[in-house]
Amino acid sequence: MVKQKKVKHLITLMTVFLLMNVGWYVLYLIIDHPILPSPIDVYQVILQYDKAEMGLHILYSLTRIFVGMLLALVLGMTIGIIMGRSKIINRLLDPVVYLTYPIPKIALLPVVMLFFGLGEGSKILMIMLILIFQIIISVRDGVKAIPDNTYDVLSTLGAGRFQKFYHITLPGALSVIFSTIRISLGTAISVLFFTEIYGTEYGMGFYIMDAWLRLDYNGMYGGILLFSFLGFVLFLLIDLLDYWLMKWRRD
Repeated sequence: MVKQKKVKHLITLMTVFLLMNVGWYVLYLIIDHPILPSPIDVYQVILQYDKAEMGLHILYSLTRIFVGMLLALVLGMTIGIIMGRSKIINRLLDPVVYLTYPIPKIALLPVVMLFFGLGEGSKILMIMLILIFQIIISVRDGVKAIPDNTYDVLSTLGAGRFQKFYHITLPGALSVIFSTIRISLGTAISVLFFTEIYGTEYGMGFYIMDAWLRLDYNGMYGGILLFSFLGFVLFLLIDLLDYWLMKWRRD
């Protein structure tokens, strides 16, 4: 049953991908202008990319996303769990979170660059800012939703604090954190694109903008496709982590 669902899901993805390319080709024929090249030409350009150079662009973008997500997860989960388990800490930090969460993080990009420069630090910090508040709120709410009698059951069995955390609190936090990451990852990748325009020579955002400025539309669309594929791979990795860590949710 599980294998059949995977096959159906794969077929669906391939069908949608094919239909998107057909729609792209139809638009190419209708517009008939260099600003929208044929998908065939773009895929040919991708195959002709310098593997070493493109590998560096992808590596830099992946590193920035990974470090930013890791920092957001560590800090966000820690703060969220503490807020979920401590009413006093929750009362203290709750106003701070709710006042800062609605601020559009992309608007902070000039401020972050002023304080932290145009280097790697500002790029990673922006990704972290996009993710951390959603993680804090989701983890806190997930932990608070765990019934107190769930902990009582383990207490009667002689479980310690770490065992309660490992068997109850952590799964409760993980159950919401993967959904939060999926929702916010797209925004984080968009922010990465903007941050890579400045103060760098490597990254998919830099490559796409550089191709656009050189009027290399085939290269620009190729970069967009690779950037999109990068996001797709990250989504798949999150799904795999969800499947591996959340065993009780498997069909």
